[in-house]
Amino acid sequence: MTSSARPSVTLKPRSNDIFEAGALIIVGHGSTVNPDSSEPTHSIVAELRTRNIFAEVVACFWKEEPSMREIYHAVASDDLWVVPNFISEGYFTRTVIPRELDLNGEWTERDGKRIRYCAPSGSHPRMTELLLKRAAEVAPSVPPTETSLLIVGHGTSLNDNSAVAAKHQAAAIGALGLYGEVLNAYMEEAPLIAEWDSYTHYHHVVVVPFFISDGLHSYEDIPVLLGISEQSPGAASRNDVFRQNPHRLRGRTLYYASAIGTEPGFSDIILDQARAFSSSAPRA
Repeated sequence: MTSSARPSVTLKPRSNDIFEAGALIIVGHGSTVNPDSSEPTHSIVAELRTRNIFAEVVACFWKEEPSMREIYHAVASDDLWVVPNFISEGYFTRTVIPRELDLNGEWTERDGKRIRYCAPSGSHPRMTELLLKRAAEVAPSVPPTETSLLIVGHGTSLNDNSAVAAKHQAAAIGALGLYGEVLNAYMEEAPLIAEWDSYTHYHHVVVVPFFISDGLHSYEDIPVLLGISEQSPGAASRNDVFRQNPHRLRGRTLYYASAIGTEPGFSDIILDQARAFSSSAPRA
């Protein structure tokens, strides 16, 4: 699938009637070793079911049950909206999910079902607002103009687009002129988050993980890379990591936030991505 095929996220006021007989399928990554990875997606499903906008709201995962290959059997509706609860338009949204769900592109008709493949939650315009909110909450008394703000993504050699989301948000926030500097950093590609003190220039450093969940990456891997924790994977405590701000290390004062995907309001973002597709996609 090509990036140009993605529908615009410009929203138009509309009735929910189009969704009333349809199913919303939210796709998460999941984890075989950490149930916290899927918790944000399960919470969104529970919240959206109470709103009665869709006839059905379900979740499926890459690394947990129910799997993507099983999910079509779990819904009775013929009109389906698939929204990836992922940060970037990268390897999973462009390769894994289309393959596992047997999609032809953004619009697939098969076995009497009309399947709409929507943009991932992390590409929503409100991401900039939510990242700024999270940064302000974790370091409320620190002057932003005297602070380095780091937006941290995963990064991967599997798909160059995986790094684009963090880079885009760093540029968007930097253009606002609120912080002394705004930089993107990654776990597995340069600029590496492990080397944060070599390229930041302010005494105060705020780090916001641009991830969906507070899973192993955000409360174990990144703290070790930052130098907050020297514990081996599996030994860190999530509550301890996020409650110990500020951290004094490498001659700096560092503030570490929880993952952006845990921010309240992600249910509305998932809905917006479905509505955005319906505003622009062809009808059968």
